[in-house]
Amino acid sequence: MSLTFDGRVVLVTGAGGGLGKEYALAFAERGASVVVNDLGADTKGGGKSSAAADKVVDQIKAKGGKAVANYDSVEDGEKLVQAALDAFGRIDIVVNNAGILRDRSFVRTSDLDWDLIHRVHLRGSFLVTRAAWNHMKNQKFGRIIMTASAAGIYGNFGQANYSAAKLGLLGLSNTLAIEGRKYNIHCNTIAPVAGSRLTETVMPPDLVAALKPEYVAPTVLWLCHEQCQESGGLFEVGAGWIGKLRWERSKGCITRKKNRPVTPEAVRDQWDKVCDFTDSVKPTSVQESLQSIVSVLSKVESGEDLAGGPTSAPAPSSTSGINPTAAVGQKLPPTTFSFSHTQCILYALGVGMSTKEPDHLRFLYEGHPDFGCLPTFGVIPSQAAMMDGGLSSLPGLNIDFTQVLHGEQYLELYKPLPTSGQVTSEATVADVVDKGSGAVILLDVNTYSGDELLCFNQFSVFVVGAGGFGGKRTSEKAKPLAPPPRRAPDVVLVDSTTPDQAALYRLSGDWNPLHIDPGFAAMGGFQAPILHGLCSFGFAARHVLKRFAGNDPSRFKAIKVRFVKPVMPGQSLQTEMWKEGSRVHIQCKVKETGAVALSGAYVDLHETAERPERLPQAEGGLGSELVFDEIGRRIRESGGELVKKVNAVFGWEITKDGENVAEWTIDLKSGSGALHRGAYGGKADVTFTASDEDFMEVVQGKLNPQKAFFSGKLKIRGNVMLAQKLEVILKDHARL
Repeated sequence: MSLTFDGRVVLVTGAGGGLGKEYALAFAERGASVVVNDLGADTKGGGKSSAAADKVVDQIKAKGGKAVANYDSVEDGEKLVQAALDAFGRIDIVVNNAGILRDRSFVRTSDLDWDLIHRVHLRGSFLVTRAAWNHMKNQKFGRIIMTASAAGIYGNFGQANYSAAKLGLLGLSNTLAIEGRKYNIHCNTIAPVAGSRLTETVMPPDLVAALKPEYVAPTVLWLCHEQCQESGGLFEVGAGWIGKLRWERSKGCITRKKNRPVTPEAVRDQWDKVCDFTDSVKPTSVQESLQSIVSVLSKVESGEDLAGGPTSAPAPSSTSGINPTAAVGQKLPPTTFSFSHTQCILYALGVGMSTKEPDHLRFLYEGHPDFGCLPTFGVIPSQAAMMDGGLSSLPGLNIDFTQVLHGEQYLELYKPLPTSGQVTSEATVADVVDKGSGAVILLDVNTYSGDELLCFNQFSVFVVGAGGFGGKRTSEKAKPLAPPPRRAPDVVLVDSTTPDQAALYRLSGDWNPLHIDPGFAAMGGFQAPILHGLCSFGFAARHVLKRFAGNDPSRFKAIKVRFVKPVMPGQSLQTEMWKEGSRVHIQCKVKETGAVALSGAYVDLHETAERPERLPQAEGGLGSELVFDEIGRRIRESGGELVKKVNAVFGWEITKDGENVAEWTIDLKSGSGALHRGAYGGKADVTFTASDEDFMEVVQGKLNPQKAFFSGKLKIRGNVMLAQKLEVILKDHARL
């Protein structure tokens, strides 16, 4: 099947002749709209003419192609890109080809010789690419070519200025490949060998004639095609031959010992080993390079294998960029997540809950007596570890995030989730598995509320094409799947998603454009945006909660699923369930097609809901005294933070047998906060009156404050709206 560029817009700089002309003609012949840029200068950068660009445009149009000419200098990068936008409405591909020569031996190179070369080659490529970058980023597609040279790779007499600029382009390209990865922007560098105005000064005439530019153009077209996933590569190209270059590093030698300085003599004595490329390695990232150097520190400290270098540890046996030895055990920076009942309700709506179902209201209305958070909301605080490419920043995980798939998910709760608060998640690479066609990365994430462990997630992600590094095929650290029993399911529940289901679910924090942008979905091979796997996960979990746990979140213990096939928003999810003891096996299908969406899945339940232990009574017979003592201690520890959150003064009148027996004032409005017992000189913003028994029922969660108010068990004077902030004081800061 031939490669075409229909609908793509290509900007080629220096396209009035030589290589640039061949690129422009080739792109246009295969359906691209082309901006032919050429200043019309001579090989040293002097003069200006429109003739060269116009001639190439005429050739393209004569063959039925689409092209416009541009005569600006590459130092006016914005103008070049604007020409593409004005003529064709977008910019997809930039080929930085423009160049000049000012060859001099190093000692004869003037400031002007140096500056002109860098302004055209390095700065010009930077300015043109920068002008196109945000357009590519917004459309989630871009292909960029930088043009280096053998002179930049190997050096060449009389070309110090040119060599420096050309190798600088390689460094620029490598960094753009990393920064563009998550936006589907690929950047590669070619070092072409072809007859042109620039090479005729350094090659014999017959060789210039034989090395035709059209032999190079096909490589550029492939690197710029949407099917090509190559990025960050360096290729020598000429005469129909293509070779990829990579860095190679010797094993090296450690030249110091513990508690001793490094001396020039020690370096001299080991120089042969330093330069010995036997057992060399090929680092592919800054992370791999740094990890190798850092490993020297521990070797010196322990005296281990001082004859060897930093590469004596096992290295990846392929170019996949995966090194389990370096990756396993690495930790991502902790992430914090603050939420209120709003996020809990939004999540419940995102996984299909509706006010049409009366039993859903407990997850949708914060005033419901049994208001709670769906258990699978536990994936939301932890998913930040998977966002923004954090994994690729770790040593040993040089991965392309456009090739990452969410393979499996495990969630375990250690207590019902609160409906508001701030939690912290800590993520660790638990293991890396080689599946041949790809790599599986197990990421363990623990989520805490203060020092208390709330839940545990294990993300299993599959990186397509990253296998073959010689690693193990399975991991004992992976939470296992479980096939369903070989009998008809006990219960089948069908639930329809809406056309806007993915658009709604993404508001809980998964902003992947695959689920909202038709263009991005098309690049992934989908006819339309697909539903989040974790949205289907949430549907299936609440089906189990409804049919086998009475919608009681405290009955939920854990869930494990494998994501198999995508679901389209608007399709119906059919959850088949088999109960075996405290485990409910599940399989989720798309009802319209019969395709399995979730397999090997199960939900583990607690057989009975755990009831809170009865709070002890104080010696004086008032349980509330213990609670206020605890509140006072927490104010002393973190009163400043509470003042920021609450900013109010609460008065409490505790009664027993109809008589006032205690008064308390919680001042969270001034200073670092304070708790006062008895008379208080200031005025409370809101005052609550309740019996000691009813107060304890509220604190223990047995009595909903709103229900207590309407039944007359809780009386309120002052700013009633401040009662909503009671949860911050009682629920988060009165645990005994």
